[in-house]
Amino acid sequence: MTAAAESTVVFEGRFARELAELAVPWQAEEAPDPELLVLNDALANELGLAPDYLRTPEGVRVLLGNHIPPGATPVAQAYAGHQFGGYSPLLGDGRALLLGEIVAEGGRLRDVHLKGSGRTPFARAGDGRAVIGPMLREYLVSEAMHALGIPTTRALAVVATGRPVRRDAMLPGAVLARVASSHLRVGSFQYARATENMDLLRRLADHAISRHHPAAARSEHPYLALFEAVVAAQAELVAKWMLVGFVHGVMNTDNMTISGETIDYGPCAFMDAFDPAAVYSSIDVGGRYAYANQPVVAEWNLARLAEAMLPLFNEDQEQAVGPAVEALGTFRGRYSDAWFGGMKAKLGVAASPEHDEASDLVDGVIGLLKDGPVDYTQFFRSLGQAARGNSGPARGMVLDLRAFDAWAERWAALKPDAELMDSVNPAYIPRNHLVEEALAAATAGDLDPFHRLLEVVRSPCQERQGLERYTEGPPEDFGKYRTFCGT
Repeated sequence: MTAAAESTVVFEGRFARELAELAVPWQAEEAPDPELLVLNDALANELGLAPDYLRTPEGVRVLLGNHIPPGATPVAQAYAGHQFGGYSPLLGDGRALLLGEIVAEGGRLRDVHLKGSGRTPFARAGDGRAVIGPMLREYLVSEAMHALGIPTTRALAVVATGRPVRRDAMLPGAVLARVASSHLRVGSFQYARATENMDLLRRLADHAISRHHPAAARSEHPYLALFEAVVAAQAELVAKWMLVGFVHGVMNTDNMTISGETIDYGPCAFMDAFDPAAVYSSIDVGGRYAYANQPVVAEWNLARLAEAMLPLFNEDQEQAVGPAVEALGTFRGRYSDAWFGGMKAKLGVAASPEHDEASDLVDGVIGLLKDGPVDYTQFFRSLGQAARGNSGPARGMVLDLRAFDAWAERWAALKPDAELMDSVNPAYIPRNHLVEEALAAATAGDLDPFHRLLEVVRSPCQERQGLERYTEGPPEDFGKYRTFCGT
């Protein structure tokens, strides 16, 4: 049975073969006493992996990178990146390994990638390890994002290693196995450009087109079309973040994917009270990656991608700049359209033909949120009740009641669609205090709070009796929330 099950675990080595200059063959650190903490059965099935096999001792070792199926070539990926605005010419997977690609449902290639699997040649001063709390955070938040319809990497499993890891204190170690359309990043292109190897840069772009944006191959200018496709994908992605109040926290260029998926859930959080200046990362002291700055940073990151790709647009750099600037210039319009369309849906007026009227309503609701500490998720969910005639809960959240009443009268005149609102405004998000509660319990050996919270956020818009505490904001003594990257 084990042999038959193992035969379904086939890791392609396409990245390692096609882009060998970006791939360092490497082996994961051996885990002394592995224990499977959580397995994503549904995702395993999508990948054609047998959950029962992954729960066996051998299957767990596959999830750790300690048992390598025949033909697999685990590699640490090389990339560069701007971190908080400062350029690092060589970053790479310091504590991660790409096991390879799997052909999933529909013939799609999906990366299987480890985090916390030990030091690699890119580790610098790090120990290459991870601990249970941050790995479970990525599992939890990425599954919540997937349930909200936001493109994201997903977690396949978290495995405890049985090895204590020193952070501020000694904590139980763990490895995350995650899945993505690929792990190509803006930083991958920055690294290839920095090598001045134009053949590598071209092969990297061809690889990205093949995996993510195949329509670009049919364009008269395929590499410019690739860049345009990445601009469009990132504009849509960041708009979706903003619509649910998600703060990524570490939008370095090595954390922006070519596929348009969210990656790296380190110092991330969902806003409780609406705050354009919301920052949750312990190291973002200047607020570079604050909630309201995310679209600006995304555009900045894309400008760095354009710089890296310039030789592909035209051999004459002066002639390459114009088309690159023009393509980058579409970001703001694409983002605004995606965000505005999403806000109209959140207000239940998506079908409103009057742009100016809808724009006035959107501006008005943002003004209400800015005026005082209003719980972002609760407010929009409560507007669904207001659309059914019960405006009390939403009205009770704002400070300026006269302003709310005037706004609500204009809004109600457009006959908002309450069912649409309930389908896009989540009742449940990974509330920060609940996340911390679940992670603290899991670190101490109790996974029940984690599993309960995971089950709730996997159906974010389906309100259920008995789950009221999962809709509530933080207790008064919760304090200012800070998250850490886990290294």
